[in-house]
Amino acid sequence: MKVKWLLLSVIFAVSTALAGCDSPLMVLDPKGPQAKTLSDTIIFSIMMMAGILLVVYILYVFVLVKYRASKMDKDYEPPHEEGNKWLELIWTVIPIIIVIILSVVTVRTTDKVESVPAGYANEKPLVIYASSSNWKWHFSYPEEGIETVNYVNLPTDRPVEFRLYSYGPITSFWIPQLAGQKYAMSDMVTKIHLSADTPGSYMGKNSNFSGEGFAHMEFEAQAMTPSEYKEWVSDVKQTAPKLTEKEFDQLLETPHVGRKTYTSTHLEFKPAPEGEHAGHHHGEEKEDQPTGHEDHKEHDNMDHMEHMENKEHQ
Repeated sequence: MKVKWLLLSVIFAVSTALAGCDSPLMVLDPKGPQAKTLSDTIIFSIMMMAGILLVVYILYVFVLVKYRASKMDKDYEPPHEEGNKWLELIWTVIPIIIVIILSVVTVRTTDKVESVPAGYANEKPLVIYASSSNWKWHFSYPEEGIETVNYVNLPTDRPVEFRLYSYGPITSFWIPQLAGQKYAMSDMVTKIHLSADTPGSYMGKNSNFSGEGFAHMEFEAQAMTPSEYKEWVSDVKQTAPKLTEKEFDQLLETPHVGRKTYTSTHLEFKPAPEGEHAGHHHGEEKEDQPTGHEDHKEHDNMDHMEHMENKEHQ
């Protein structure tokens, strides 16, 4: 009886939670090829796991029924059975096959979403620099020479390359209906490729906890038709003010701001951490900078000279 009421309580709780959702899970409602690839992979994995559970439950019921307790004489002794090598081989090989299938699907999916969306290989992508600060997003359009805060507009049917970095803790850039998430860090630029097939408004967010304002670190990604996008760019250039270095510094210091639009980008005076402006070079050393070995060598030479001078005085 207790088990029955427990199951009913779980079913009621799940039904209540699902009833409160006004829309389906965004990751399962893709609006672009990259998101569609991820959605298909998730559904495939769920179906495969459901099939495994179904087989396990069937075998579980079969064993319960076949080997259930029965009234036997007290001196009854069950027959001794040897192990079955074929059964042992089967339940060893099947998990290996499952892992191989999931691994191949995952590798192929990862390679696909890290590349330019299918069908756009020969098109020039729209490059947008997306930088985060506590707790807001800055979107710089070097091609158009404009910048927005806490919202980003992009044209449909064109590849978009987001270049991500952070002016603070590590964050994670994510537009669930258009692409997967990727981290934004302070000393390097990471890239994420996507495109939108359908015009509409899609929610973007930071999916990596980064402090007290994390819950409000959301932005709107507005996918527009190419003509609407060009009209928006034209309006911004005619009406928005220019972004100065002083105002950008104030934006970085202000915890929460609303939407803002500018006719210039902060890349002009604060370039992104890529190329020669990157925070590290993964082991590469500049010619005009001394290495650690040279510092030690110079220090040893100074010690030697001091030692020789002390000997002369003595």
